[in-house]
Amino acid sequence: MITAGDVKKLREMTGCGMMDCKKALTEAGGDTEKAVALLREKGLATAAKKAGRIASEGIVNVVVKDNVGVIAEVNAETDFVAKNDEFRQLVDDVIEQVIVNNSASVDALLEEKYLGDDSVTIRELITEKIAKIGENMNVRRFARKQGVVEGYVHGEGRIGVLIQFETDDKIANTPEFKEFAKDMAMQVAAASPQFVNIENVDSDIIEKEKEILTAQALNEGKPEKIVGKMVEGRISKFFKEICLYEQEFIKDSDKSVKAVIKEKEQQLGAGIKIVDFVRYQKGEGLEKRDENFADEVASMIK
Repeated sequence: MITAGDVKKLREMTGCGMMDCKKALTEAGGDTEKAVALLREKGLATAAKKAGRIASEGIVNVVVKDNVGVIAEVNAETDFVAKNDEFRQLVDDVIEQVIVNNSASVDALLEEKYLGDDSVTIRELITEKIAKIGENMNVRRFARKQGVVEGYVHGEGRIGVLIQFETDDKIANTPEFKEFAKDMAMQVAAASPQFVNIENVDSDIIEKEKEILTAQALNEGKPEKIVGKMVEGRISKFFKEICLYEQEFIKDSDKSVKAVIKEKEQQLGAGIKIVDFVRYQKGEGLEKRDENFADEVASMIK
């Protein structure tokens, strides 16, 4: 009988997933050494070793399908693999999985049965790809929005945006609205706002920024009686940087995004509200590989 302790021991020895270890032990009749050999034969033990390596490349992709939009970042170790058709298919498969199953989290997604082959989980599918392609890969994050949504991907997957609107269904599928929605997604990609509008900015953030701006003005030697007005002016500039509605429109800097939305409402005869957006930039916040190509070749020779 194979116990949880046996599975745990094999996992510690190989670094492979619990399900892979359990299957190997079952196939090996409980013999740990045979199970290790089986995992190595399948390339899974090798894949587990690769799983510890830094994966900060990859792609961000967005798919909108039947009023459901999903944005996902899937990482690999090198930009070269990120351009691999098999890796890109994996990203598409992950997104399709989230569209259909409305996965609750990355961890939940990894344990789901793969829609393309229910004999394996998404985790096992990724492990197979790691063994085959030869690099560590992982699903870092995803977001799913439903309703009137639009997506935009920039630079072959370097930046992705998923944006959600509230508007009349009669205009949501018109070419005019689609073009406007794409412009708004491009705005988020280019200008990187943090909030939709001023009302969404937490009061603590505003107060902290005012404290910083006040200290800056006083350090510049400005008289205290005018510091208040200076801070108000500078906080307005701060909002133009972090709030989508307050930003200059990337296609016409004489207009704010808010003004462009009002124009489009008048043109289409319906109210338009941006509800939310998600912007992912590939590898942001991740540790980068500290090797150049020459160093990598040298390390391989050694």
